[in-house]
Amino acid sequence: MQVSIFNDVIGPVMRGSSSSHCAAALRIGRLARDLMGADITRVLVEFDAQGSLPTTHDSQGSDMGLCGGLLGWDAADSRLPDSVATLRDSGIRFDVAVVDTRDPHPNTYRLTLANARERHTLIAISTGGGMMEVLEIDGFPVSIGGDYSETLVFLPDPSQTSSAVACLRAGMQADDIAVSRVESGTLVRVRAQGFAGDALEAQLRGMVPGMDVRRLGPVLPVRSRAGLLVPFSTAAELVSHDAGRNRPLWEWAVEYEMARGGLTHDEVVSKMVDIVRLLRTSIGEGIAGTTYEDRMLGHQSGEFKRHLEADRLLDTGALARTVLYVTALMEVKSSMGVIVAAPTAGACAALPGSCIAFAEEMGKSEEDMARAMLAAGAIGLFIASQWTFAAEVGGCQAEGGSAAAMAAAALVTLAGGTLPQALAAASMALQSMLGLICDPVAGRVEVPCLGKNVLAASHAASCANMALAGFDQIIPFDEVVDAARRVAGRMPREHRCTALGGLADTPTARALEAGLAARKGCVTTCGL
Repeated sequence: MQVSIFNDVIGPVMRGSSSSHCAAALRIGRLARDLMGADITRVLVEFDAQGSLPTTHDSQGSDMGLCGGLLGWDAADSRLPDSVATLRDSGIRFDVAVVDTRDPHPNTYRLTLANARERHTLIAISTGGGMMEVLEIDGFPVSIGGDYSETLVFLPDPSQTSSAVACLRAGMQADDIAVSRVESGTLVRVRAQGFAGDALEAQLRGMVPGMDVRRLGPVLPVRSRAGLLVPFSTAAELVSHDAGRNRPLWEWAVEYEMARGGLTHDEVVSKMVDIVRLLRTSIGEGIAGTTYEDRMLGHQSGEFKRHLEADRLLDTGALARTVLYVTALMEVKSSMGVIVAAPTAGACAALPGSCIAFAEEMGKSEEDMARAMLAAGAIGLFIASQWTFAAEVGGCQAEGGSAAAMAAAALVTLAGGTLPQALAAASMALQSMLGLICDPVAGRVEVPCLGKNVLAASHAASCANMALAGFDQIIPFDEVVDAARRVAGRMPREHRCTALGGLADTPTARALEAGLAARKGCVTTCGL
């Protein structure tokens, strides 16, 4: 699946502390609900003991996201904080267990779903920034990213496969038809812009006795399609594609997303303007004050604003407004308010906080902000195409480091900088954040995450000025991303968002964790 700025980089619009946990889990839950035809009485979720989820699934919202998805809710639904209780109150049994499966990906979800008539299994992974992939359904290997309408046809007899495929090809416009076989039967998976209709399904049932059809709806805002081609996927390819024309980075981002999403120029810019407006609203809500029982930090952005207005802080110019906005957005996130994963929920504040703050200081319009955010989106797509935003895979260099690189390019764009300057700023920003660990205290995405977002925003401003002044990046951006990927491969599990190392493993952090757990109560774990 080709990266989309609005799917993978700046989005989803969501509630919750972590996009890898909340938003991705919700999308997995939505697909699981479709698999069961929305008729579910029991759910067992299993996490590998060696992965990241056993220690963070409750505190970072995996359970909340899954239950919201199983209920059919959206990632920004105001009811999400109560989704686990709502699911159980509806009569659905929801259990969580930790197992020893040695899953290769640290964010692996194993679901067993049942009702009075049937039982299905689903294995999926959260890949970062709210993105996910279903890897297996009922033992059949699949690859479902939520960017298509998926019609699944289960055949008990392999000899029925050819006639079923021929019927599907004749009866609908399919972008792809794939066949998987296991001992228990055959799965024909149809990717298309819509589902097999009722008439076609009835025709299939008449031809193939004993078959079963399931429809899994798309969960991503930007769909995929057959023959999809994008103009570039790395910084080096963009430079070659630009061929010395030196078009601004934001213009190339628009051109990319037009090709990826089948959108017009105005539609791409308008979608980003809508995101900017949502973010400005969230900043205002954060400054006004937010509360949420299950969090450690209180209302700090309001106090910062009071000190700033009373001239009791150091004069740092636009950076002071940046710190205010970053703090406000992080507080909204931690109160289950609406934020935008940019590129993740854990790093949601550095890019928009700095971009909007500097733009306001410079007297720029919301469309100017949107162009800068699009430039940042281009940097993000280079990262997502080659690596990951998931701290569970790459540490906080994958989240805060990526956010700093994206923000640096955005600020260069606001200042009217060139394409080479934007790429240089992004490179210098990520270079200086290699090896940054992810160590959320008490499993909450608050400490040291707030400080790391402020660090990323402040660092981005410095790197933007360095690039505008002609500093030499030395290492091209793509090579920096590859270096970060290799560094991540040497990071211990304890430093990749498991709350098992770093600041999370200090006496104060452990005491906070125990206190929060006692206040919240235990999560039920048992088998199905």
